[in-house]
Amino acid sequence: MPDLLLELFSEEIPARMQRKAGEDLKKLVTDALVERGLVYEGAKAFVTPRRLALHVAGLPVRGRDVREERKGPRVGAPEAAVQGFLKAAGLSSLDQATIVSDPKKGDSYVAIIEKPGQETIQAIAEIVPAVIRSFPWPKSMRWGKASAAGASLRWVRPLHSILCTFGAETEDTEIVPFEVDGIVSGNVTYGHRFHAPGPITVKRLDDYVTSLEKAKVVLDADRRKETILTDARNLAFAQGLDLVEDEGLLEEVAGLVEWPVVLMGSFEERFLDIPGEAIRATIRANQKCFVLRDPATGNLTNRFILVSNLVASDGGVAITAGNGRVVRARLSDAAYFWQTDRGSLPDLDTLKDSAGKLGLDLAKPLDQRMAKLDKLGVVFHAKLGTQGERVQRIAALAKELAPIVGADPDKAERAAKLAKADLPTEMVGEFPELQGLMGRKYAELQGEDASVAAAVEEHYKPLGPSDRVPTDPVSVAVALADKLDTLVGFWAIDEKPTGSKDPYALRRAALGVIRLVVENEIRIGLAKFIELAAVPILSAEAEKFFAPSREQVAEVSSMLDQPEMVEAFENSSPMVEGWSDHVFHGVLRIQMQLLEFMHERIETQLKAQNHRYDLVRAVVSTSAVNEALLDEFGGLAEDVAGKLSGQDNPYLITRRVAALGRFLDTEDGKNLLAGYKRAANILKAEEKKDGEGAFAGSPDLHLIADAGLIEEKALAVALAQATPKAEAAVAAEDYEGAMAALAEIRPAVDAFFDKVTVNDPDPAQRANRLKLLNQLRQATRAVADFDRIAG
Repeated sequence: MPDLLLELFSEEIPARMQRKAGEDLKKLVTDALVERGLVYEGAKAFVTPRRLALHVAGLPVRGRDVREERKGPRVGAPEAAVQGFLKAAGLSSLDQATIVSDPKKGDSYVAIIEKPGQETIQAIAEIVPAVIRSFPWPKSMRWGKASAAGASLRWVRPLHSILCTFGAETEDTEIVPFEVDGIVSGNVTYGHRFHAPGPITVKRLDDYVTSLEKAKVVLDADRRKETILTDARNLAFAQGLDLVEDEGLLEEVAGLVEWPVVLMGSFEERFLDIPGEAIRATIRANQKCFVLRDPATGNLTNRFILVSNLVASDGGVAITAGNGRVVRARLSDAAYFWQTDRGSLPDLDTLKDSAGKLGLDLAKPLDQRMAKLDKLGVVFHAKLGTQGERVQRIAALAKELAPIVGADPDKAERAAKLAKADLPTEMVGEFPELQGLMGRKYAELQGEDASVAAAVEEHYKPLGPSDRVPTDPVSVAVALADKLDTLVGFWAIDEKPTGSKDPYALRRAALGVIRLVVENEIRIGLAKFIELAAVPILSAEAEKFFAPSREQVAEVSSMLDQPEMVEAFENSSPMVEGWSDHVFHGVLRIQMQLLEFMHERIETQLKAQNHRYDLVRAVVSTSAVNEALLDEFGGLAEDVAGKLSGQDNPYLITRRVAALGRFLDTEDGKNLLAGYKRAANILKAEEKKDGEGAFAGSPDLHLIADAGLIEEKALAVALAQATPKAEAAVAAEDYEGAMAALAEIRPAVDAFFDKVTVNDPDPAQRANRLKLLNQLRQATRAVADFDRIAG
C-alpha cells in the first residue's frame, strides 16, 4: 500500500519546541486523514533542528465510495418543501429522485446520493496546506516582503521548502501537488548546513533516511541522543572520569545538532573552589555542556563535554578552545558571585530595623541578605504582602509545628527566617534554579546548625510526585510551614486552582503537605495549623477595612473639627467586632475548602498508587468535617480534633484506607459489605414509608429476648460486642483492629438475612428488626461509610 512522506524544511527550530511539534504534525495530519475515511497502518514523526518530517504507512490509493439515502417530502407536498429537498440533495429535478411507498405514511421522495471516494493524493494536497497554515507553534513569525501582509504564512522560523511524496514501495512515487505562500511542494530536501548543503532528491522513507545520513544528518532524535550519551560516556571513561548525566540537557543538545560530534574541553583548576552545583549550572546554562566527575572522590573535575554540529578538519581543537574561553569567562563571573555573597553588604546601617524585626544577626552574611530582602519590600503577592512578611509568618508557624514533628522549635524558627535569604544573593540572581541549595552553602559557611542549613535547602521539597521527601524534623517543620502558608494565603484571597489552571502550583503544594505528613508518619491535625496560618493573613487583610490607625482617625477628626472622633475610636467596639468576624469567618471558610481540597489530592494520590478511590470517600466525610468545624466555630465542640477523628490527618486517612482495602479483599469483608448493602437498601425503602429517622432508636432487647429468633439474638449480641471494640480501635488508630471487630459481626449478619424476615407482619417486630439493621449501619460507620463503597 502507498506511503506518505512529508518534510517541512526551515531555519533552526528551538530545541524546546521540537518534540511537541513532531507529535502535533503527526496528530494533525493523521486525524485529518481518518476524518476523510483514509485509514493507515502506522505513522512516525521525525524532527531535527532544521526539519519536521512525517511518514504515514499503509494508506489506500483512494477513499471508499459513499452511498447515502436522503429521505424527502411526501408526494404532493408543497412546492417549497420539494425545492428545499432538491437543493439539499443536489438534484436538479424530481426525475432524479426515487419514490418509496409506505403503507402508513404514503409515498415519499428519496434521493440516492452516491459519492465516489476521494483520491488520497488529492486529500493530502488539501490537508497539508491547511495543517501548515494552522500549525500550533507556541511562538511564530512572518518573514520577507510578504510579512507586511497580515494574512501571510506564520512559522516558527522561515520555511524554505516542502517535500511531499506519495506512492507504493515498489513503484515510483508522485509529488503531492500544492503550494503554500509561494512554496511549491516537491521531492527535494537538503543535507547538513555545512557538510552537504546541496539539494537531494528522494522518493520514499528508506532513501530519504539513507540520503540524509550520507549528507551528515541523523533524522531520528532518539538516535542522536543515544550517540551523544554513548560517545560522552566513552570519552569520559578514556580519561578515567564519570559523566554527570543530565536527561534534560541531553534532550536539548540533541535538538541543537543534526550530526553530533562529542568533544572534551577543560578550564583552570582554580575554578573548582566554586561549589560544584554552581559550576554545573554555569556550564549547563551558558554553554549547554556536560560536567565530569572524579569517580574516586565524587567531586567535579576541570573537564567538560561539549557537542559540536560538525566534523572539524582539526579534530575539534578550535571548537574546544573556543568553548573553553567562554566557559572560563562564565566561571569567572560565578567565582565573583561566590566571593561577593560571602562578604558583608555595604549598607548595614539601613538594615537594622529589618534585622531587629526578624531577629537577625547582622554580623552574618546570610542574615544580612534576609534583612535586605525585607528592607527592599520585595512583594510575594500584591494581596499577601512582602517576602519579609511571609518569612515572619512561616517562622511563627514552623515554631508551632516543630513539637508535632519532633523538631527543636528554636531551630525550626531560625531555619525559616533564613529559608528565603539566598533570594537576593548574586548567585541565585544569576541561576534561580540554585535557590535553597546556595542558601544551605552560605548557612554552613556562617556556622549554622546542620539541621538549620539543611532546612534552608530542603524546605522547597518535595517539588513533585517523584521528588525526595525531607526526613530531618527541622526541614519537615519548615517545609510544612512554607506550603501551608502558600495554600492558606491563596485560599484567603480566593485564588484557588480552577480546572486545568493552577498558576501558583497549589496542587503541587498540597501534594507536598500530604507526602511530608504521610511518608514521615506524622500525626497532625491540619485544621489547627490551617487556622494558625490563616489568622495573621486574615488579620492583616481585616485591618485595611476595620481598623484604621489612630493617626488616620486623628487626621480626619482634625479636618472635620471633631476631636471627639479620636475618643470614640479608642472606646468603640464595632471596628473590633468587624475585624474579629472577618477573621473567624475567613478561618472557617478556608478550613472547610482547603481540607476538602486536601481530601481530593489524597484521593488522586492513592488512585495513582492503585488504591480504590471510593475507599477515600468512605473514610473521609466532608459533611462530618464541616460539622465539626462549625461546632468549634459556634463554641459547641470542646475537642474539635477528637470530633474530626483524624479526617484532617493525611497519614491516618491513608492508613485507614489501606486497612479498609485489605479487609474488603477478604471473604469476611466482601460478605459484610454485601450484608451492609442489603441492610441499607431495606432501611432506605422502609424509611420512605415511615419517614427518615423512624428507626434511629435502639432496638428493644427485651422484645428480642422474648420473641426474637436465635439469629436475631445473635446479631444483637454481636453488634453489642463489636461496636465498642471498633470505636475504641479507631480512637486508638488501630485500624486493623477495627476491621477485625467488624469481621466478628459478619457470621451473625449472614445468618440474620438467611433466617429472619425483616418486614414481619407484626408492626412491633418489624420496627425492632429495622432498628437492629440501623444499629448495624451505625456500627460500620464507626470505621467507614459503607454506602460510598462500590460493590
